[in-house]
Amino acid sequence: MTATSVPKSDLSREQLQAVIEISPFTKWVGTEIVDFAAGQVKIAIDLRPDLTQHHGFGHGAIVGYMADTACAWAAASAVGDVVTSEYKLNLLAPAVGQRLTAVGSVVKAGSRQVVARADVFAVKDGAEKIVATALATIARV
Repeated sequence: MTATSVPKSDLSREQLQAVIEISPFTKWVGTEIVDFAAGQVKIAIDLRPDLTQHHGFGHGAIVGYMADTACAWAAASAVGDVVTSEYKLNLLAPAVGQRLTAVGSVVKAGSRQVVARADVFAVKDGAEKIVATALATIARV
């Protein structure tokens, strides 16, 4: 995926890592930054049993969290401090595996908001399968 219309930001990978340390939910989930660049981010979590639903799939709330976070952090990497204004999540398949990853990228960064997209993947025995896709509007703070 290629980010478009992405302004340069002062936000560093280290600053984003610091967000994990001060965000109790994000830290509890076990969010890791895998890749980071202006307008793009890849995150991952281990899919622990306490993050699954009654069928053993990754819970939809956790899949949504991954999509939302990847979109917001991709936006933040381009424009600085942000909050999610809205997102649309399409669940495509059960999130089955040992790990979830999400790749977020900026579609367009404007003066007041950023449009970003994300794909969420379940990783099972080393193979990735797309399980959700999202489009989000992210507001600058």
